[in-house]
Amino acid sequence: MTALLITFGLLVIGYLFGRYAELRHFESIRRREAELQPLLVFSDKRVPQAFQPCEVRLVGGNTVVAVDYFKVMAAALRSLFGGRIGAYESLVERARRESILRMKAEAQRLGASAIFNVRLETASISKGAGNQQVSVEVYAYGTAVIQRG
Repeated sequence: MTALLITFGLLVIGYLFGRYAELRHFESIRRREAELQPLLVFSDKRVPQAFQPCEVRLVGGNTVVAVDYFKVMAAALRSLFGGRIGAYESLVERARRESILRMKAEAQRLGASAIFNVRLETASISKGAGNQQVSVEVYAYGTAVIQRG
């Protein structure tokens, strides 16, 4: 009985700390998105004439976010009934937004005014018994445009 209470207590503490960390990460993301908002991001492959003459550089941002135990449990329960897995959606959203921010920060350090041909690559990193998903990786990359003259 005592072992069960300790286990339950540790699970509750783990959930609360994980939720707190996730909320703080989203807060940090929103703050940095506001700071980097002037740096424009486009999926267009070609740099328009309005940005010429320019120098171009490849920029990227990579993020790996671990799946916590509670998200795994929620996903397992949801898979019994089908439907959206909101716990994983927030995980992928955090990784995606963080990767874009890291890419934009690199472009800003280079003095870029925009990023074109932005692409996102995702991967799940699996390990352990049954190839259980352990983390998700998102890589954002694009062509930074540094205007000259």
